[in-house]
Order: sequence, then structure tokens, then C-alpha cells
Amino acid sequence: MEEVPEGTPSGEKEFEELTQNLRDIIEYPEITEEEFHELLSNASRNYGGPLPHRTWSLCPETRDVVPAVVWEKDGKVWITKKCPEGMITDVYYEDAKMYKRFEEWKYDFKIKSYNIENTGVNCPFDCGLCPRHRSHTNLLNIVLTNRCNLSCWYCFFYHKEGQPVYEPTLEQIRMMLRNAKSEEPIGANAVQFTGGEPSLRDDIIEIIKIAKEEGYDHIQFNTDGIRFAFEPELVKRVREAGVNTFYLSFDGVTPKTNWKNHWEIPLIFENVRKAGGPGIVLVPTLIRNVNDHETGAIINFGLNHLDIVRSVNFQPISLVGRVPKKERQRFRITIPGAIKKIEDQTNGVIAMDDWYPIPIAGHIAKFFEAFAGKRYYMTSHFGCGAATYVFLDEERVIPISRFLDIEGFVEFLEEKAEEFGKWHHLGRLQKLKLGAEVFLKFKSFYDDKYAPKSFDILKIMREAFTHGTYEALGEFHYKSLFLGMMHFMDEYNYDVERVERCVIHYAMPDGRIVPFCTFNVIPELYRDKTQAQFSYTWEEWKKLHPDWEYRKDKYVRTKEFVEKMKKSELYRKTYIDIKNYFGDEQ
Repeated sequence: MEEVPEGTPSGEKEFEELTQNLRDIIEYPEITEEEFHELLSNASRNYGGPLPHRTWSLCPETRDVVPAVVWEKDGKVWITKKCPEGMITDVYYEDAKMYKRFEEWKYDFKIKSYNIENTGVNCPFDCGLCPRHRSHTNLLNIVLTNRCNLSCWYCFFYHKEGQPVYEPTLEQIRMMLRNAKSEEPIGANAVQFTGGEPSLRDDIIEIIKIAKEEGYDHIQFNTDGIRFAFEPELVKRVREAGVNTFYLSFDGVTPKTNWKNHWEIPLIFENVRKAGGPGIVLVPTLIRNVNDHETGAIINFGLNHLDIVRSVNFQPISLVGRVPKKERQRFRITIPGAIKKIEDQTNGVIAMDDWYPIPIAGHIAKFFEAFAGKRYYMTSHFGCGAATYVFLDEERVIPISRFLDIEGFVEFLEEKAEEFGKWHHLGRLQKLKLGAEVFLKFKSFYDDKYAPKSFDILKIMREAFTHGTYEALGEFHYKSLFLGMMHFMDEYNYDVERVERCVIHYAMPDGRIVPFCTFNVIPELYRDKTQAQFSYTWEEWKKLHPDWEYRKDKYVRTKEFVEKMKKSELYRKTYIDIKNYFGDEQ
């Protein structure tokens, strides 16, 4: 095992070594201005229309909103725009077949409340949310600090020594939570506290409690986990305060691909197990030629720790900032490109056809809102994300689509949505009758031959349909691993149709709520501008915190610690003495 650099992890050395030998690059097609205009003139215009499809994008240099066309060539889907400096093409989807299959599940929606009066005609330059937006807030992000305990070389988000410190007050945090909760027709129900590294705040327990007071059922904590590795009591306090999920950075299974917290992961896992939670979502940022060769290994790692790992949520890299075409060819990977890697690296156990686009949940929501008594529609653009469930049945990994006709079942749920919407007004016998009817129909979409044998999914579903509660589905979640894929945009693949339907939003202390892909892609108007306005100067921060020092925030990994972890039984149990669920025999 190679030597690990001592000091505060930055990743620069590891990235340089990983990118010395390129495994593959994407060849971008050339297109003339005449060909572009011909495609544009023949393009569909309505959302989800056939290829070629007309949309709007951003010019990476001038930041002008320019016409763009999404088109197909050589089995891939591309996005091309004409900028003042010339034609710019980037890959949109690496598999046209998957793009077209996902497009069939598009789901449109419209919010009825807005944070600003703008019409949206200048989208994405007058966000906040405006009348042009078409999705409510599925997940609200609140940045708690720009301080961080790591020093990632590529990060533009953590504050450097001497620079302003951004940390919203408790009053501002409560206001941001209330704003999103008051959205019409559906308020936010889930929040993610993020940063920087949010665990650096001393008042984090109070912040979590505020979110619970404001009615948020699901609280995620976006973290590198370093502090939770060495403070087991903090893990317990955070869980007890109301955090459901650690959204844990995890870029690979080796020290080189996951230089951020590879050596600390065993301690994090141990402390979460002792505290009885929160559940863990592993979050790999996926980069072609850097860690895309470990997608299967990451899923296998999650399955080996299924008692605490609830999900793996891959995030293909967003190449924000000025990125030359050559670099994009080396590092760009899209949702189908990542899913194809997973298929190859799991020996076909998890195949491309096992995945569905996020909006399929919108089709299910009308039905299942009867169970939760709350409305919750995942109405993102069909190209934004993908997901599936896999079950661990003794030694076998079984994707849900292998034993359940997903498409047939969803169509049935849509048909029954109106009838089930009356659930809360029905008597007990009527509920039992309707639940039994739905369960019997569910069985017709279920193939027992291929279903897991070590636990009874039909029993779980019968309980859910009979009692009409999400709680009855608890065992379903504990026996499965949710696999997600979310590709956030950048200036090169920017599609205004996508940002109009963004479901992951940032709350800002000026009262606005902004889609993820405007907040981070146009930071000079949103993230950086607003945070600078509400930041403390270095001098102000030092005056308010006289005992604070910049170096105290930083985590220092020592060679002694690494050597100790290498030799520990805990490290072996976490990384080495684990099963390979994707071997040749399945």
C-alpha cells in the first residue's frame, strides 16, 4: 500500500498520479454553423420532444443565454450552442437509447408561490424562485459555513486564511427553513445542511432542533465525517437531535481515490453503529479516468455494510469554471456512462435497464401521498437523475426490476391514485377492502421466481397496503440498497429546461430560494455574491471568536495514525475481510 501524505488532506498528489494514464476519452463531434442552424430549425420545442430538441444554454465565456440544440449522433446525445467565440459542443447523454427511454417518464408540474416578482424571462439570471419554475423544493440545501477541516485543491468553496467567513445566524436559518416550508402547493419537507464542513459549527445541535421545530421530517447532514470519526458522542447527539442521514463523501475504496476520509471511514462506521444511526449515504463524485473504475467496488462496499449504509448516490462531476475541451474529454462522464461502468464492473448483475429516471417517482407520488398524508412530487427533468433499488438475498444481489414489473405497476398506481386519494375519508372496512385489492394487483406484477428468498417482500407490501403507512415499508428499506445518480450541470452542458425543473434548491439569507444549478454555476450572481454580503470580515470573525484560530479548523492526518489504522482489526473488517458480491458466480 502506497504512502499517504502527512498533513491536511488536499488530494493534489493523488489526482496527479491517477491522471497520468488515461483509460479512455470521449471524442466530440464537429458541427458547422450551417449544420447547427439546420438542426435548430428542425428541432422540437416542447419539453420532452423528440431529438433534435431546441433549448437554451449559457455561453461559458460571456455568460449570455444562447439558443442550443440537443441532438443525436453515433448513439450518443450532444448539446451544441453558438457562442460569440464559436460553436461549443458537449456530451449530454452517452447513450441515446437510455435518453429516449427516460424521456418517456417526463412529468411536469407548476409551483404557485414565488420568492421574487420577476417573470423568469431572463432565466437563469433572475432566480429566486420565479413564476417560470416548474418544481417544488424536494431537498432544501442550507450552507451553514464556508469553513472546512480539509483543503481540497480544486475546491472554490472553503474560505482561506484571512478571507471572510460565512455563517448564517440561527434567525436567518429559521427564516430560510420557513420560506421553503411555505411554498405552494407543496412545501419543502427535507433539508440538507451543508458547507464547507457543517460539523465545524458549535451550535449544530441547536440548528438541527430548529429544523425539527419548523416541521422538517427528513434532515440530511452533508459531511466528510472527519469530526464524527473522533467524537463518538457527537454522532449520538446529532442522531438524537433529529438527523436522519449522513450524506458522506466517499470517492472510492482506496486511499488514492478516496484521499479525503479513507482512513477515517472505519471509525465513522464504528461510531454510527454504536449510536444506532444516522443512516449513511455514500456520495462518490465520479470523474472519468480518476475513479470511474471503482463504481462496482463502491456498490460492493455499500452492500457489505448494509446495516448502516442506506444508499450510494453517484454524482458525475460538474466541470464548473473554464474547462478546455481536452479536459472535458478526459474527465466528463454522464449518467448513462456511469451506469454502463456499473454494469460492466458488476458483471451485468446491475444492468443499464435496471435504472429509471427520477421523475418516475412523480407518477407514484399521487398514490403514495395517501400513506404519508403529505404531497411530495419529484418532478425533475428526466435527464437529471436515475435510480434503482438492489436487494441483498444471502449471497445474491437482485435489482428490483428483476422481480417487479416497474412500468406496469406505476401505470396501475396512476390509475388508482384518485380512488386512493379518498383514503383518509374511508372507514376501516373500506380501507381493508381497497388495500387488499391493490395488494392482489401488486402480486400480478411480481415474479416470485426471481424475488429474494431470505425475506418476504410480499408480506411487507401486504402490511403497507393494508395499513396505509410508510412505516410498514421499513423492512423493505433495511433489506435494500438505494442506488442514485444525480448529474449537476455546468456552463458547457447547461440546459435551461433542466434548471426550470430543478428540485434541489439552496436557501439564501436574503430570502430567495435558488436551484442548485444556478447557485453553483453562476456563483457571481448567487452563491458568492450573497454570501459575501452576509459574511463576517476576518477581523469581525476574530473579534467575535477571540479563541479561534484558522489552523484549529484544519484536520491533520499523521503517518502514525495511518500506520495504526492499517494494522487495526477495524480496518480489516471495513475494507479487507468483505465479500465480493459481483464475482463470476451469481
